[in-house]
Amino acid sequence: MNNLFRVLLVLISCSGSIFAADGVIQSRWADSDPRLDTNPMSSFWRGSEPIYMESNALGKAEPKYRTEIRTRWTKQNLYLLFVCPYEELNLTPNPNTLAETNELWNWDVAEAFIGADFKNIKRYKEFEISPQGEWVDLDIDLDHQNDDGGWKWNSNFEVSSRIDKAAHVWYGAMRIPYAAIDSRPAAAGNTLRINLFRCQGPASSRHYIAWRAPMRDSFHVPERFGTLKLVE
Repeated sequence: MNNLFRVLLVLISCSGSIFAADGVIQSRWADSDPRLDTNPMSSFWRGSEPIYMESNALGKAEPKYRTEIRTRWTKQNLYLLFVCPYEELNLTPNPNTLAETNELWNWDVAEAFIGADFKNIKRYKEFEISPQGEWVDLDIDLDHQNDDGGWKWNSNFEVSSRIDKAAHVWYGAMRIPYAAIDSRPAAAGNTLRINLFRCQGPASSRHYIAWRAPMRDSFHVPERFGTLKLVE
């Protein structure tokens, strides 16, 4: 039993959780849609199991930026929370939270790539949030790029973020309408394709953090996505 316990500890310390090691995230059911909040200790977020992204795009460990993610779902929405430790933030000087910010990925962001098409894996949606509450959503088709890059697509997703300067952590929450990512009604047992990322720090010391390392310079490697499953 002691040997088994040690093995479990190694799995958890190396991957953040068994779910992450398996490439599967379990999104936990919630019976109502709450006010969107960024407190991981709230009753809403404590009802979910955390997973972690802690390597760079090439799979090298980045322990300073070990990022916790939690997720829940309702009949209407998919929720994601990012808990993002940082050393130095790279922020836009004039943030606009009322309209989406194209090319937000040039600054500090947390990102979710989500797709429901398991046959054409090059079709998926991209959602980004900054520490200042800026956002952008994109309709990605790697085979047929639009002139606008897909950023004019609108999912009507909502975001909330805050920066804890004393702790050097920023928090970002997303509420994504489920209909924006899947033609099926939200239901326990549904699976989606997903990957999660962060862009962190100024250009001189930029870090790219991933849940499932794409093993390339680009995040857009759908072959490396994992799976998100809706569970009760």
